[in-house]
Amino acid sequence: MLRLGPVHLTVSRLDRSVAFYQDALGLRPHDGEDGVAAMGAGGEELVVLHEQPGARPAGRHAGLFHFALLSPSREELARAVGRLAVSRTPIDGASDHGVSEAIYLSDPDANGIELYADRPRDVWPPPAAPGDRVGMYTRALDLDDLLATVTGEPPPPHAGPGLRLGHMHLHVGDLDAARSFY
Repeated sequence: MLRLGPVHLTVSRLDRSVAFYQDALGLRPHDGEDGVAAMGAGGEELVVLHEQPGARPAGRHAGLFHFALLSPSREELARAVGRLAVSRTPIDGASDHGVSEAIYLSDPDANGIELYADRPRDVWPPPAAPGDRVGMYTRALDLDDLLATVTGEPPPPHAGPGLRLGHMHLHVGDLDAARSFY
């Protein structure tokens, strides 16, 4: 099975970013050296932060749109939402895609992040049109229903070890050139 390695991000202040990834996402430092911090959830490295003082915030230019951390279960995603609430981390959106449930946010350097959990394939919506492989959609996420899966549990301070990098979405300047490259 193909697995993505860690995402490497440029950040303007390493201390601020490490604190964000620990407090908001529950990641733990794995390794580090001068100006670099690798973080994960107890298993593989998920995010490697590279400090570049004065780095400009991420924006709508060629490069990363967002990286996505895949929770192993709906309950783990609900616990992640609980950590965001406790740390008072703003979210940019929350969506039900039929095949998955997702929370969108940004780190202090405006790097986009998606926290999500896939639904079991046997409950995915059918394709909407001939030739479609899956029937994805975007609807408002029912946060109350998601959080009900962990009612009464205080959010754990750390993400569970099954968390992994699920995908990355990129901004590209030339779609044909990007397709050819990849």
